[in-house]
Amino acid sequence: MSLPRKSGLMQRPWLSNLGTRLALKRTGSRHTTEEIDKLAHHVRVPIMPVSDEELARTRHYDRGQKLARRDAWEDLSEAMRAADHARRTTLGGEPTALLLAEGARSDVVAAAEDALYDLMTPNPDWLTDLASVLRDYPSDYPTATIVALAHLDIARAWQRLADLRDPKETAEHVASLISKASDILEPFRSMAHLTPCLGAAMADLAFAKRQPAQRITELYEDLIALEPGAHRHMRTFGRQLLFAPGGGPTAIEVAARRMAVQLEERWGSGGYVWVYMDALAINPVTLDLIDPELFIEGLRDILARTENLHTTNLLAAFCAITMRPRSDLPTAPHAAKARSQIHDFVDHILRFHLSELHPLIWSQAILAPRLPRRLPARRALASKGRQTALRVIAARLAEDIVAHGEITLAGGKPTGRFTLRG
Repeated sequence: MSLPRKSGLMQRPWLSNLGTRLALKRTGSRHTTEEIDKLAHHVRVPIMPVSDEELARTRHYDRGQKLARRDAWEDLSEAMRAADHARRTTLGGEPTALLLAEGARSDVVAAAEDALYDLMTPNPDWLTDLASVLRDYPSDYPTATIVALAHLDIARAWQRLADLRDPKETAEHVASLISKASDILEPFRSMAHLTPCLGAAMADLAFAKRQPAQRITELYEDLIALEPGAHRHMRTFGRQLLFAPGGGPTAIEVAARRMAVQLEERWGSGGYVWVYMDALAINPVTLDLIDPELFIEGLRDILARTENLHTTNLLAAFCAITMRPRSDLPTAPHAAKARSQIHDFVDHILRFHLSELHPLIWSQAILAPRLPRRLPARRALASKGRQTALRVIAARLAEDIVAHGEITLAGGKPTGRFTLRG
């Protein structure tokens, strides 16, 4: 079998002004932007351009890609089954089995996306060749998951670029791809409640088929019960509820409270945060019903239960960037107050938890939720994330820097959480 090979995202120009000073708007500091830039030079904190979490994700992704390229489908299936059975996730909550599956289909999906970006129709032989593997392994659910998710990924690519294509052509291709994914997964439907990897694919398929929010909720509640440590599922759940028929802010609020109760032993109130997180980044209207006190309690619980700096950076960037006060949005008083409360919680994270910066997470917070069609070079992303994070720290802790000359973030160390140097 000959599949197209892609070695990463093609790089096209990045809008240089995108999010440059988002973090400095209405920080509460009395200092000017220029002063904040100067103060940022007096923040001392280790910076990890490549974090342990990213290395772990890349390792599993690359393994899946290499096994698929070698046509080592039995080895790939065994690796996915083992990860699925053991409920293995990275420290950052990414299921290992899904990372393997993502790498395995990445060449086909990336080639199709490139064709669509170039206003061409993807070569149907790419998916046909991938699907041919199922003839050799007809009862293998990991292989079926890989092939079905490849179809759904390409369907989403068609939808993302719908404004550049003929609407009828787009609709036909999307419908065909979703139908094929459904046919591939149908023989394995009875296994979905036993295997998180397959359960995630089934839930994704239900969303693609525009099934109602109630059905999406049932599938995700079963999936999350199977793999409660993988908060990726909860974030995807909230994001999809935002767009599912019968979904929206009310459905998200109900689902988030249910997750907080059902996963209290594992996450405290953190389930409330995970369900809301991506939906808040996509649509500010989601704030209309949120309970900010419960959300902040959930943030505290997550920080207390996860001793990894990936999650600390993720939550800090979310509070500082995603939840920054915005005067450009018509916002109800409750939503504006909730946004401000969540945004201000970044001070607690900086003072008591953050001891290392992961720049790429901060870049992702700037770019989300609608990424450019081509990402900038990795070096540019890391540079932007580092600059943004240091500006946030300088803006939030400006008075401390002015008073003491320099601060060193020590994130919860016994030496007083964070150190001030005069």
